[in-house]
Amino acid sequence: MGKSNLDSKKKIIIILGVVSVIWIILCIRVGIIQFVEGEKWKQKSQNQQYASRTITANRGTIFDSSGEIILAQSSSVETVSINPVNIVSENKEKVARILSDIFELDYDKVLKKVSKNSSIEIIVKRVDKEKTDKLRIWMEQNDIYAGINIDEDTKRYYPYSNLASHIIGFVGSDNQGLDGIEAKYNDILTGENGSISKMLDAKGNIIENTGESYEESLQGNNLILSIDMNIQAIAEKYLEQACIENVCTDGGNVIIMNPKNGDILAMATYPYYDLNNPYQINDENLASLWGEFDSSQKSIYLQAMWRNKAIADTYEPGSTFKLVTASAALEEKIAETDKAGSYVCTGSIEIAGRRIKCWRYYRPHGAQSLREALMNSCNPIFIGLGQKLGVSKYYEYLKKFGFLEKTGIDLIGEANSIFLKEEKVGPVELATISFGQRFEVTPIQMITMVSTIANKGRYVKPRVVKEIINPNTGERKIIEPEYKNQVISEETANKVLSMMTSVVSEGTGKNARVQGYNVGGKTGTSEDGVNTGKYVTSFIGVAPTDDPQLCILVTLYNPTGQSGHQGGTVAAPVAGKILSEVISYLEIKPIE
Repeated sequence: MGKSNLDSKKKIIIILGVVSVIWIILCIRVGIIQFVEGEKWKQKSQNQQYASRTITANRGTIFDSSGEIILAQSSSVETVSINPVNIVSENKEKVARILSDIFELDYDKVLKKVSKNSSIEIIVKRVDKEKTDKLRIWMEQNDIYAGINIDEDTKRYYPYSNLASHIIGFVGSDNQGLDGIEAKYNDILTGENGSISKMLDAKGNIIENTGESYEESLQGNNLILSIDMNIQAIAEKYLEQACIENVCTDGGNVIIMNPKNGDILAMATYPYYDLNNPYQINDENLASLWGEFDSSQKSIYLQAMWRNKAIADTYEPGSTFKLVTASAALEEKIAETDKAGSYVCTGSIEIAGRRIKCWRYYRPHGAQSLREALMNSCNPIFIGLGQKLGVSKYYEYLKKFGFLEKTGIDLIGEANSIFLKEEKVGPVELATISFGQRFEVTPIQMITMVSTIANKGRYVKPRVVKEIINPNTGERKIIEPEYKNQVISEETANKVLSMMTSVVSEGTGKNARVQGYNVGGKTGTSEDGVNTGKYVTSFIGVAPTDDPQLCILVTLYNPTGQSGHQGGTVAAPVAGKILSEVISYLEIKPIE
């Protein structure tokens, strides 16, 4: 009897001990779940109870200067995502298979996403409704809805494909701007995403009549550019024609600017590329070898294709830069425009023991006025003017005209000029600068310089965006023109414009003439680097010179066609054709 009671007590103690251990373990586990893993399980519970997804905001629209013609817009597409935790085990493979089949994806990768223990996974972004409709039909036929989401999304679309491609730029797969205006104004164009949340039952199906949490998306701001689509199209048409006819191996660019307010009316860089397919190379030879290149090589070629040479590349301006020397000389009153025989060209000039030839050294120009020297593009005369000005004074004008810093145009990737430091410039270096060689500037700096002359001598900053509009509130922000210093007097500016008119009417720029209008300009030819055998040919102009409304710069890189590489025979005709059409389009009145 005593032994039996003892055994019973031992059993009770053992049972109590086991229960106590189990209780302690349970308490520890509850503690871990509550305090250590609480957030994880709370999140998992919410994932199973709610379906929450992002509503992508429309990116702002980009318009041309009219405010009516759309250059870039967001079109409606759809994005497919899944909530893996809400897809039951027996359906996971089935769902992975249909998703991979419809959207042409790798099955194993899709299955991996479907099998994850996560709240949401993106399957495919921005696909056409035609494909998502196939998924909807399958979901209905198989009565499988839980965990599969089809949401409206946006895709960037460029109605004119390659028009103004180097200005507008493009966006990446995440709708973030990667180049051009799209990148420069990305924060302004980007809207605010919204969201939607719905309650789910234990099987992951939406519970009807439980309401939903909805936060509306806000569209990004719209932009109105200074670019006139019609003027841009005219510039691109003749630039492409010129590059093909003159076999310009390195392409070319055209800039047209309104000198009164700094508006860039057109900026074309050839060859163009398709904004709707920005990763498709535009060179046939490269395209045929594309599969042989590694990713780094492809990146180099694509970056070169996207590069806006009008702002990102530098070049020797050649004789077009004589406008700077002439402007400074007239402003400092060391020259007059029409004093006969003021200068004499003997075919060359000696500077610090070095003889520098005129381009027509074999038949010297002889006695000339400054106007005639500019018409003939006579190097020795401008070298002499540069020596009279001196290094310090010449560099003052380089700074005033904006050549020693970037223009600050509202585009990404702008380069700066390449000049020797002032203290390193000797007589020979000053001589070559005076007629436009042995230094480099950007096309945008050159067009800004001639716009300064055309704007009565006052510098105006170039711009591409002139207005920002909030489509949600209707608020409009006008980007006012930015005027800077008075570089030369109005009197000097008028004298230079008068000489430029003579260059086109009687001098080397004759091929840029437009019937019924006074057009002024200056031709330029320079070697692209030292002893490269390549040339840059250009024409810079103003129209009409009696009331300047347009400034133009045509730059062609390494023309190798039968017409040669001289600015007067290659670049000037392009400018003449462009100006003729643009003047007609703008309905500028001819000379009476």
